[in-house]
Amino acid sequence: MNDNKMTPGELRATWGLGTVFSLRMLGMFMVLPVLTTYGMALQGASEALIGLAIGIYGLAQAVFQIPFGLLSDRIGRKPLIVGGLLIFVLGSVIAALTDSIWGIILGRALQGSGAIAAAVMALLSDLTREQNRTKAMAFIGVSFGVTFAIAMVLGPIVTHQLGLHALFWMIAILATVGILLTLWVVPNSHNHVLNRESGMVKGCFSKVLAEPRLLKLNFGIMCLHIMLMSTFVALPGQLEAAGFPAAEHWKIYGHHGYLVHLGGAVYHLRRSEAQDEARLPALRRHPADCGNCPLGRRRLLLGAGGGRSALLPGV
Repeated sequence: MNDNKMTPGELRATWGLGTVFSLRMLGMFMVLPVLTTYGMALQGASEALIGLAIGIYGLAQAVFQIPFGLLSDRIGRKPLIVGGLLIFVLGSVIAALTDSIWGIILGRALQGSGAIAAAVMALLSDLTREQNRTKAMAFIGVSFGVTFAIAMVLGPIVTHQLGLHALFWMIAILATVGILLTLWVVPNSHNHVLNRESGMVKGCFSKVLAEPRLLKLNFGIMCLHIMLMSTFVALPGQLEAAGFPAAEHWKIYGHHGYLVHLGGAVYHLRRSEAQDEARLPALRRHPADCGNCPLGRRRLLLGAGGGRSALLPGV
């Protein structure tokens, strides 16, 4: 038996939690490209308050992420995830019912307060073995990127067709589906696994906060988030000023996302080729090992002189 092969239970946990996480992220991301454009019609709206409505989600996440993760150690992962999603649904409903920018701000704050990411990762650690945990975490990461790309296109389309209130109702429905998946699809965890992915060493929290390298990392991530959120405050208005109506913004975001993903794929292929080039002399001496090298395997099939032009047909 191959111990590195994921069991049915691990696959169910990975797909289930990945879907739950993606549904929640889809709801969060769909708001970003439309709130500036359509939110200005709300009572009391201003550019500053629109920016607050966009950014308060992340602030609430930062405040509640660690406490909710610790709380999941006490009450269980699934109850915490369900509770966080219920808070997210409540915030979405408030935002859907309000005509005021302050109602949107309150709803977005509640959405961010349902911080379940740490609990999701901890439950995934509980339900997967050490040798398969990285693959499961990678699946969550991939689903995160795909969800972002889909939301950038879907959000403007839904809002243009149905309105901003309908978008928040849709977000509430997606989170409700996530609750049902958590209860009925995601396996139950019978024990909490203490590991480096989800564990916390008591007494070291203050040391972690003061670690210089982590401070640099945290500062860099903060700057990236500020730039991303600022983009969605400024960019929609600039697109309209340039002659792109709000109904067409999804095309800009969709094309941009395609180019970003294409660039990432090309970079990955070129880096893989550079890494595998060093192995080709050994492969020529030991052809039987060619199956362990993707580049060598492709070149045997497509011809060793093809270079990158030979790589692409095999992708």
